[in-house]
Amino acid sequence: MVIDCELKQIAESEGVDFFGVADLTSAWEAICLEDRAAHLKYPRAISVGIALLSSIVDQLPQREDPVVAMSYKYHAYEVVNRRLDLATSRLSGALERAGHAVLPIAASQQVHRERLQGAFSHKMAAHLAGLGWIGKSCLLVTPEVGPRVRWATVLTDATLTVTGEPLEQQCGDCRQCVDVCPVAAFTGRAFDASEPRSARFAVHACDEYQDRMHDVLGVSVCGLCVYVCPRGKREAN
Repeated sequence: MVIDCELKQIAESEGVDFFGVADLTSAWEAICLEDRAAHLKYPRAISVGIALLSSIVDQLPQREDPVVAMSYKYHAYEVVNRRLDLATSRLSGALERAGHAVLPIAASQQVHRERLQGAFSHKMAAHLAGLGWIGKSCLLVTPEVGPRVRWATVLTDATLTVTGEPLEQQCGDCRQCVDVCPVAAFTGRAFDASEPRSARFAVHACDEYQDRMHDVLGVSVCGLCVYVCPRGKREAN
């Protein structure tokens, strides 16, 4: 379809490394559980991702160095988030001009402070688009660079071609992300869409640790689960 090709070209022109289209109808139950019933009007999601610089991620074992912490925050979050949001803005504009309803979801967004959840799960969209699987760290793990990717999403009613099937979890017996966590926030359970996130991830323990890092360094930083994943280090080293 012409619109599919145009959208991929727009994403590539913005420097996006990962592009996929997901059918959200299979996930409507999960979307409703997140109190986002308004999103049911959008049966498709465009998932875009930008790979993080290995030279930045590989410094994370020294994250208590303020220079390392600030470098990670700036290059792995602020810059990449802006690039992703520009890409989703352009994609949304192209779809709206073609007569479709759209809703871009910001790369970094938190709307539920108590639950520490965003408006929509970028990981779910990328998973359903066939770009990776949900690992034991609750991160989206890609075959190419592991979890060293940041994501953004565009919801739409456009009948776009779905790019792939959700990938099966390929972590096997690996527990490196579980074992490296400084607050033991991960249980090590494999992803199961029927279970709540709390079965796998103590999100408040992670958040409190990053708050403590912020008190010391002026920057909320950890990222060891991103750093340690062998899927990413295979590419990085």
